[in-house]
Amino acid sequence: MDYKALGLKAGIEIHQQLDTAEKLFCRCPTALRKTEEHTGEFFRYLHATVSEMGEIDRAAAEEMMDLRQFHYLTYDTTCLVENDEEPPAPMNREALGIALTIAKTFAMHPVEQVHTMRKLVIDGSNTSGFQRTALVAMGGVLPNGGVIETICLEEEAAQRVEGNTFSLDRLGIPLVEITTAPCMFTPEDVQGTAEYIGMVLRSTGKVKRGLGTIRQDINVSIRDGARVEIKGVQELDLIAEVVRREAQRQTNLLAIRDELLARHAAVGEETHDVTALFAGTKSSILKKAKAILAVVLHGYAGLVGREIQPGRRLGSEISDYVKKCGLGGIFHTDELPAYGVTADEVESLRRHLGVADEDAVILIAGDRKKAECGAKQVSHRARLALEGIPEETRKMLEEGSTAYMRPLPGAARMYPETDVFPVAITGALWDAVGVPELLSDLAARFETEYGLDAALAHQVAYSENLPLFRAAVDAGIRPNLAARTVLATLKELGRDGVAVERLAPAEILAVLRAVEDETVAKEAVPEILAGIAAGTPVADAIGAHAGGMSDTDLAALVQTIVADRIEFVREKGMRALGPLMGLVMEEARGKVDGKKVSEALRQEISRVI
Repeated sequence: MDYKALGLKAGIEIHQQLDTAEKLFCRCPTALRKTEEHTGEFFRYLHATVSEMGEIDRAAAEEMMDLRQFHYLTYDTTCLVENDEEPPAPMNREALGIALTIAKTFAMHPVEQVHTMRKLVIDGSNTSGFQRTALVAMGGVLPNGGVIETICLEEEAAQRVEGNTFSLDRLGIPLVEITTAPCMFTPEDVQGTAEYIGMVLRSTGKVKRGLGTIRQDINVSIRDGARVEIKGVQELDLIAEVVRREAQRQTNLLAIRDELLARHAAVGEETHDVTALFAGTKSSILKKAKAILAVVLHGYAGLVGREIQPGRRLGSEISDYVKKCGLGGIFHTDELPAYGVTADEVESLRRHLGVADEDAVILIAGDRKKAECGAKQVSHRARLALEGIPEETRKMLEEGSTAYMRPLPGAARMYPETDVFPVAITGALWDAVGVPELLSDLAARFETEYGLDAALAHQVAYSENLPLFRAAVDAGIRPNLAARTVLATLKELGRDGVAVERLAPAEILAVLRAVEDETVAKEAVPEILAGIAAGTPVADAIGAHAGGMSDTDLAALVQTIVADRIEFVREKGMRALGPLMGLVMEEARGKVDGKKVSEALRQEISRVI
């Protein structure tokens, strides 16, 4: 696609959990728990409240179309603040300090007072029906000339377990929300910017790592399109694809609009009850429905089933809107007969409604109240197709396509939080905020100071084990040994099923110290660490491999192995070194350095040939 010709514009919102000891508005720890460890539960219904201007946010109003009971799991590490049964504590100063550090790294300007606001959220992810958020700084700079508009400090939402069940261990963990201007014009620009911002966040050493700790929301529009917010993109490598597919979706929806207008298409004003027509149907979905309603879309035939993204059609968009009523979806004549609906039933439906070949019919099935709600949603979304692109909040699906979640929220979503005092950002406080060394600069320094190759230096700098590497080097461990242990060795042990998470940093450092003291060979490190992870005391695990193998014993072992394979050695010459190396190392069992083995083999093979 020619994105310049399309007028593509994009911005991103990055949500990053902070690695603080306590949550943002209570003193509970920020550790995540297994759901089976929950110690209590409660149930709640959530309703939208009006803003200061007496309005209800349009996104919240749509969430209330399907009134649901939410189920919450509590723990011995959560409290009444998460339950929304106790006022919030003052803002966590550690979290505020990290947010200010990030702001200063991006050359932003802090606000004079940090005021907490309530952001209306009634999808079940907040027990209170709102999320607390506070503006911290504005006006940051990106290397590509782009602009970071704001950085906010807010509380993380509860984790959805399944359906309408949420776990409260995550609720209230501090996170920063970094919002850019729409200053990116290609999918690759968006992904590159997200990667840079993520690198800066990790440079602080104060953010949580791992899946789910950082999420990107992407705002995308094209010329003649509309701003669409895509929520929850967790995989960095998918960002460009998400933008590409949204540009494709908007392009195709505009083409559908133009064709609908050319056909003088219109949405039928009446909703038809066609339940009786399907009295003898074999469709399992229609058979159990208490009501089957139909909406006629004049001139829409062939367009409801047209693909707008991989795996998505205009019919999918209409179905998403219907699901807000608590229904599973729709049937439409572009895809029928199918799903147990026969060709005769489709023909009977068309005759009954008196529709032409160029018309499409949408069927909505369920209990009567939900079906009537769904019919209204069908008419609403079909009319929006005549206008082009609706402004929406969407969720990412697998591989980068998206589905409708709710309308874009408006100003009525935000209102002041009266239970939290504002925090002043004084000049002295701002001046005391330090700026971290960026990981990109750190990698370059590791390359020059420690002699690491560029790839290894980059891996170490960006690794979650960076603090362990630094501690090892500070303890006098050779940088190459430290780097390969915290990167390759621990990773390989984890793949082999070793519980590396049980290894304390001090235990790993003790093993590396034994290598440096020549108490054990570096080849023994994996086996020693595996033993410690399995419960063997550090001293015993090291002692079992201490002493290594004497030069005399090594020479004898090499001579035996070469003599047993003398014809192979005479045939291959020095090319026998590799295969024999593995045999010697297997016998030595990590008690001798690989370089010594290689040299001893080389000498013995030379003698023989």
